[in-house]
Amino acid sequence: MQITKNTANGRLSMALSGRLDTNTAPELEEELKLDGVNEIVFDFAELEYISSAGLRILMTAQKAMMACGGKMTIEHPNDMVKGVFDMTGLSTVFTIAP
Repeated sequence: MQITKNTANGRLSMALSGRLDTNTAPELEEELKLDGVNEIVFDFAELEYISSAGLRILMTAQKAMMACGGKMTIEHPNDMVKGVFDMTGLSTVFTIAP
């Protein structure tokens, strides 16, 4: 998995490519430094796959943003990733932009 990260003015943008699974989830967890962050935007245009390990990290980030009054958005998920969100019911929990 490749992670491209940018932080500015309390906004953390992360573009992920490849697979977010049990093997790569710790990389994302390590990169998610939320000190001073009140908005997270994940760009999943190049994300091919997400497993339950990836979903757990997204849920943790969502809870952190809710706790500080911030927001989290997932942008450009492909049909497979969107299908995982739909099957797990997380498409109603996360803000997902096409």
